[in-house]
Amino acid sequence: MSFKYRAYAGKIIRVNLSHGTITKQPLDAKMAENFLGGSGFITKILWDEVGPQTDPLGPENRLIFAIGPLCGTGWPVSCRFEVGAKSPLTGIYGDSSCCGHWGPELKFAGYDAVVFEGKASKPVYLWVNDDTIKIMDAGALWGKTTGETEEIIRKDLGDHRIQVASCGPAGENLVRYASVISLRRAAARCGLGAVMGSKNLKAVAVRGTKDVKTEYPKEFYDFMNEIIEVYKKDFYILDRIKFGTPILVELMNEIARWPVKNFQTGVFPYAKEIGGERIRREYRIKDRGGFGCWATCEKPVRVKEPPFSGIYAKQPEYETLSALGARLWIRNLDALIYANELCDELGLDTIFTGGTISWAMECYENGILTKKDTDGIELSWGNHEALLELIPKIAKREGFGAILAEGSFRAAQMMGRGSEKYLMTVKGMEIAAQDGRAQKSMGLAHAVASRGADHLKAFPLLDELGREEPIKARFGEKYLPEMAQPLNPKYKAFEVKDGEELCALCDSLSLCKSSGICLPLYTGQIYFEDLAKIMKLATGMKVTGEDMRRTGERIVNLQRAFNIREGLTRKDDRLPERFTKTPAPEGVAKGHVVELDKMLNEYYRLRGWDTETGLIPRKKLEELGIGYVADELEKMGKIPKVN
Repeated sequence: MSFKYRAYAGKIIRVNLSHGTITKQPLDAKMAENFLGGSGFITKILWDEVGPQTDPLGPENRLIFAIGPLCGTGWPVSCRFEVGAKSPLTGIYGDSSCCGHWGPELKFAGYDAVVFEGKASKPVYLWVNDDTIKIMDAGALWGKTTGETEEIIRKDLGDHRIQVASCGPAGENLVRYASVISLRRAAARCGLGAVMGSKNLKAVAVRGTKDVKTEYPKEFYDFMNEIIEVYKKDFYILDRIKFGTPILVELMNEIARWPVKNFQTGVFPYAKEIGGERIRREYRIKDRGGFGCWATCEKPVRVKEPPFSGIYAKQPEYETLSALGARLWIRNLDALIYANELCDELGLDTIFTGGTISWAMECYENGILTKKDTDGIELSWGNHEALLELIPKIAKREGFGAILAEGSFRAAQMMGRGSEKYLMTVKGMEIAAQDGRAQKSMGLAHAVASRGADHLKAFPLLDELGREEPIKARFGEKYLPEMAQPLNPKYKAFEVKDGEELCALCDSLSLCKSSGICLPLYTGQIYFEDLAKIMKLATGMKVTGEDMRRTGERIVNLQRAFNIREGLTRKDDRLPERFTKTPAPEGVAKGHVVELDKMLNEYYRLRGWDTETGLIPRKKLEELGIGYVADELEKMGKIPKVN
């Protein structure tokens, strides 16, 4: 029997690795209506099945791969898949997104999600071949890099079109920021590769040959072409297509928003040496993107000069150039390309790798760490050889690398000696390449993001780009000019709340937030009403713009509720003192700090949460149709007494 709505596959795969069993579960239509797909499905499953007693690296944790209804339809940049679990890095809600071809292939095979539980007695991988699903021996794959794993599986199964998502040696060794890799693209954050490793799950291989049908195909493709014309008019998108995310390097440097020397400053004098212009001019081979993606972010590159000559790799993203480059004061682009390739092959999150090493470098600079601690490695700023030596040590948990493999937050707890002062984390998650002192909305977004410090849970762009017309249309003229001013904290809570709901929808629909629809979406050219139209044309689901906004709000609140159940409150929505007490030393943000408490109060009021505790009142949860969440939280004493 076909599913109620088009564009969905209508089935979920359930795998119990402890028992070696596989079941196919019909997708519940109410779940699709209330949570859409992707991270929405992950959020609901984690709430229902993973509690405070669950060890993130234990067999009871769930590992979920999920896609949204637009995945595989051909809608531009709808090629993403989400991976989720209780994070071994933070101990709270965890999800991460990856592009490429794996997500559409799962849809073509006839499934909307794969849910793993338990732990296999030996290394295995899952092989999904349309209706045939098998648990396969992965003994020969254990210890292999992600690239080797993909190549071996395709060769063994005799089909080069098979799509593979795998963990590298870092995941096998339970590095807490191990990523899931597919075609050199990463579901990098939250340590989900370590969850794979903890379950003895090396990979998920997929091959599908089924059609994906939309409810109104002609109208769907007509609207798609209409939106493409919107894309073509946005200078930001055109630059992204030409350069990829490295075009942001010089832009972020100009506005002093870069994480230079572990956020000691926001300006890197060597930005042009590792930026998009130079990469395109000297390293680029061709443009390449994921399924249905004309933004072509991948852009393979080749290093020509010794000692790294001959390296063929994916172009490093802006975040990688920031974390492994400016954050460590490294300007050697050849070394950064190689370091990025090492991280992808070993299965490491480049953001957390760079963040953890930058913490160690600042500790070394201040005498907290010495060569006795670092296996004799000189952890001086700009030392690219130290970076390249540490990456494999982290992935293999060797020597000092075993401490760094725990992530900076746990490493600081292990080391002590005042090293906590140099942590740039929120809820245990490294802050990425955005200094909130230079963009106040980003500071707030980092503090309240459900997976810990994160720019992609709210992705505030309106003030970053200073676009007043979209702000006027969306919020009203009374919020101008303050909301459009990145250094002004006023009204930023409105933008962050709005952005969180849009981001939740993108992650649930399988839309890329960094290109395509999301840039015009966040710059005001596309909004909730347009997403409702896309949903209707693709699935037949009759929803309004307000319905879509409410769905985004429901997902955000359920992620918050998951974290509240884990023990989080307002006290955890904090930034490191470097951002709230130490003024930015140079650039356009010179003299600025993040006025967090003021923005946080406004944000809680807009969300309808208790301003003293950050807890969610029963009334709000019932308004969103998830009163059962309030019932459970109330039993735990985690509902505020006064709504």
